[in-house]
Amino acid sequence: MSTVHKVATVQFEPIMFEKERNIARLLELCEQAAVAGAKLIVTPEMGTTGYCWFDRAEVRPFVERIPGPTTDRFAALARKHDCYIVVGMPEVDEDDIYFNSAVLVGPDGIVGRHRKTHPYISEPKWAAAGDLHNQVFDTPIGRIALLICMDIHFVETARLMALGGADVICHISNWLAERTPAPYWISRAFENGCYVIESNRWGLERTVQFSGGSCVIAPDGQVITVLDKGDGVALAEIDLDIARARRVLGEPVFRQRRPELYPELLTDTFSWNPRDFFGLYGHEPWPEGLRSRIAAAQFAPSADVARNLEAIANLARQAKADGAALVVFPELAVTGLADPARSAQPIPGPATESLHALAAQLQIHIVCGMAERAGEAVYNSACLIAPDGEITLYRKTHLTEEERSWAAAGDDWAVVDTPIGRVGLLIGHDAAFPEAGRVLALRGCDIIACCAAVKGPFGSPHPGTSVVQPAPIPTGADPHHWHHFRVRAGENNVFLAFANVFDPEHGYPGLSGVFGPDTFEFPRREAIAADGTNLATALVDTTNLDSVYPTNVVRRKDLVSMRMPHSYRGLVKATANNH
Repeated sequence: MSTVHKVATVQFEPIMFEKERNIARLLELCEQAAVAGAKLIVTPEMGTTGYCWFDRAEVRPFVERIPGPTTDRFAALARKHDCYIVVGMPEVDEDDIYFNSAVLVGPDGIVGRHRKTHPYISEPKWAAAGDLHNQVFDTPIGRIALLICMDIHFVETARLMALGGADVICHISNWLAERTPAPYWISRAFENGCYVIESNRWGLERTVQFSGGSCVIAPDGQVITVLDKGDGVALAEIDLDIARARRVLGEPVFRQRRPELYPELLTDTFSWNPRDFFGLYGHEPWPEGLRSRIAAAQFAPSADVARNLEAIANLARQAKADGAALVVFPELAVTGLADPARSAQPIPGPATESLHALAAQLQIHIVCGMAERAGEAVYNSACLIAPDGEITLYRKTHLTEEERSWAAAGDDWAVVDTPIGRVGLLIGHDAAFPEAGRVLALRGCDIIACCAAVKGPFGSPHPGTSVVQPAPIPTGADPHHWHHFRVRAGENNVFLAFANVFDPEHGYPGLSGVFGPDTFEFPRREAIAADGTNLATALVDTTNLDSVYPTNVVRRKDLVSMRMPHSYRGLVKATANNH
């Protein structure tokens, strides 16, 4: 059986109160895609009715049961062309509960459906949160999962579907407030090694400008085809064998997961007022926080420890001159990448003593990567060294295939409170795993410091969009439209300092940066060091503990608080990472 199939994304502007017109036009576009050979056709969220409904009373004339008259019409088209179609529509169930739903129909009728689990802004006025979590549907053209708009903001949704064997995630949306294809769409494909077929609406509805940008995204994050604006169909070929390899930057990430480290993903620490929750019973209250600057430094470490320490000192002095209170250096910055086991250092030891002297002299916090020798074991480690000499040690928990030849894996997370804020540590490949950043966010981290030696590509540009957005949303060209580690910051509502090796000759692209906690804030609070030996320095604000409920997003963590952990058990099952 062939694993290569033609697929289509349909972009469409529905008109409110004109349901029959919308359905007829969608059927026309789906027929166009099917005649062109598409075996899987994806249409937008709420495409049959439009989106911006005031309340249950207003949408009531347009809701339907599933199966029902609308799904019957799409099933007839699927039967005619032997294809599969995803339809977005408002559903009513036997108890008169309304849902924002996606339905997968095929030649034999309804295959399955998804009810949006994370209703967005106005939807809770009429729609209940979905109760059909994280399903994957087996079909002759692959294993297909469905997500709706806001659902894809949450790392757990797509991850659970990928763990369930999804080859393709059909994401239907009414996306707004940024240039598309959206970075979140790309990251969900990239981190799970699967295809994402994105069908977004376009046009203006009740003052809301929708972004268009419907597309097909490959498992490596490449956008294969895209429609910027207007009604239309975009076609692409997908190869299920590529998705089933489950590779991220060449690594078999699903075999490398550490479910035994993920039980906290089922907790909901931000469901309570976080100002009161952290520090409950007098235990581990948040640091008060500061307005400060932090820096991510990039360079190419050599095999010479003394030379690396000199480069670190020079960059730390530059960071201090830029006003930074914390500077993060790359993975293995002290010991080099060439033969880490041979150059491994004890911690504490001469290398950390040198770094402490530097931190004390500059009155700056330093986070630095090095190979660590601990008895017979060697670890890929990172240290946060405070000016007073206190060392917080983290041993990399998610090793690459090459690292397994010389390093033992760590078995715990590292979180430390500093005057700058609560800081969590990650190293390189760790950050490829969405579970890692999420655990640190749930522990109340303001900042994730990631020492990295990650080879690209993990970012891509945007040529600009013709969709006119309200200020200050940018629409022009952007060389760093998608940066995977910016998404990591935004999805966890943290500041992320990503310090990567810059060594193009050996595949390390740099692109270090400090990324802000809200990816929909424009202009972005961030700095990127594009190339060369360089620093990215940005303002970080972790204050705002003096109110009843935090108003600073890094302390409030809007996205983290909207998670649905009761459906996340699959993330911690040891058997799940056999896919």
